[in-house]
Amino acid sequence: MQLKRFLCVCAFSLLAGGVLPSWAAVVPKGVVLDRTQELVRGNGAEPGTLDPQKLEGRPGSRVVSDLFEGLVSQDGYGKVIPAGATDWSANKDNTEFVFHLRKESRWSDGTPVTAADYVYAFRRALDPELASPYSWYMEMLGLVNAVEVAKGDKPLEALGIKRIDDHTLKLSLSHPVAFLDKMLSHETTFPVPKHIIEKYGRDWTKPENMVSNGAYTLKEWVVNEKIVLVRNSKYWNDRQTVINKVTWLPIESEKTELTRYKAGQLHITTGVRPIARAELVSLRKTIPDEIHISPQLATSYYAFNTRKPPFNDVRVRKALSYVVDRDKITRFVIGQGEKPAYAFTPESVADYVKPDLQWANMTQEERTRRARALLKEAGYDENNPLTVTLLYNTSDMIKQLAVAISQMWKSLPGVQVSLENKEWKIYLDALHSGDFQVASSAWAGDYNEASTMLGLWLKSNGNNSTGWSHPQYEKLVKSAMTLADAGERGQSYRQAEVILAEGMPIMPLYQSVTGRLVKSFVGGYVEHNPEDRVFARNMYIIKH
Repeated sequence: MQLKRFLCVCAFSLLAGGVLPSWAAVVPKGVVLDRTQELVRGNGAEPGTLDPQKLEGRPGSRVVSDLFEGLVSQDGYGKVIPAGATDWSANKDNTEFVFHLRKESRWSDGTPVTAADYVYAFRRALDPELASPYSWYMEMLGLVNAVEVAKGDKPLEALGIKRIDDHTLKLSLSHPVAFLDKMLSHETTFPVPKHIIEKYGRDWTKPENMVSNGAYTLKEWVVNEKIVLVRNSKYWNDRQTVINKVTWLPIESEKTELTRYKAGQLHITTGVRPIARAELVSLRKTIPDEIHISPQLATSYYAFNTRKPPFNDVRVRKALSYVVDRDKITRFVIGQGEKPAYAFTPESVADYVKPDLQWANMTQEERTRRARALLKEAGYDENNPLTVTLLYNTSDMIKQLAVAISQMWKSLPGVQVSLENKEWKIYLDALHSGDFQVASSAWAGDYNEASTMLGLWLKSNGNNSTGWSHPQYEKLVKSAMTLADAGERGQSYRQAEVILAEGMPIMPLYQSVTGRLVKSFVGGYVEHNPEDRVFARNMYIIKH
């Protein structure tokens, strides 16, 4: 087998260049550390689970990234660096990858982390009995027999992952995936302790039972109040970890979170939700150095349920999308530097190729006129009103956005809108069951490549809540993922974006930014990661 090497000297050269790696806190010379190394972070909502193969959504993934570690991680700029694996290699056509595992890796109970733990986790993520909400992601990795295993047509042992020895792992793919290493920083691919899961079953994630391999262990979990983590003394790089305790607070209201931040009750706000525009003006005057705003590999959008009338009619979907003035939304409703979105893939994605979309090139006046014409063609007016129910999850900003957009919809003849709010877990259940008409949503990329966005609208994707699919779209996205050349992939993705815009199962709203408040005494915070992966193991508390 001809191999090309993906040796991780890149991580060490980055250290020489002054960039913080994702697996170490580097305290600059002269900085005096506080005696109390405890970090309190906002988390937006209560996680549904802390099981790497069962979680979905940012509230769970943020905590799990502190508890567990996969084959690779990311530096402060989102570049792949070694983690559970020290180095890896691939054959010439990117269909076989061999990972050499870190021999010093241990579970928090002292048990060695071995290749068998990764095999177990990968199989578990595709086990039909587990019904992982991210089994589709594991299929996108391209592992041999992944689709058949997920359907139950082949046994778990048929999956293209093999333990060569305790510290060598081989992945076999059914088609080339040149950017596989980027995909392996996702939580679904993290190893889990088979010996603990078999002992405790679904209770294995309780604090008294959980064993993890990351920089922290789970000490306490009080639902809807807090999740407390403490340093894992068995972590392979614990000697360079500084923060001793991390507390995650599930605060859904941005106003409440800001109040608690000002009162000193938390050090870092959630971040994926924009800071209220009115508050931002005041904060820029009082604490400008604590405001951190950076591009995010994410797009906010509304999803249409295309399985049910009236949203099985593309004219209705386009009418509601065209009439929304994205410039007003980004300037006056959100107002943190977000860009209006007409395509789904944000420009922050690596090797992005901007599609030429007809509706994006119109003026807002032209789009509004077209929206009126489309709605009339579909048979809706004052005599036959279009009734729309918009579902959104609990959030001050998301509610404000929903109110603004509903007013824009109501400017169309005969459109009547009602708003429906649900807390995070119930909201997710509604999306998965198709119990909605239009749903407010956002998607943050799982890795820095366009398929992390466009793959969302494949028929097999478990997060495709719209019910929409298109044969040519499927072909373009799936074939692009097999191409080694990033330029060629970009052109295929561009064509897929055109098809998506024509079908309009979603209405892109804006390219998101991370708007976060961070106390000035929190060191090691890096805001440049487009996937917003900010690890506690990188940070430290300065004496204050």
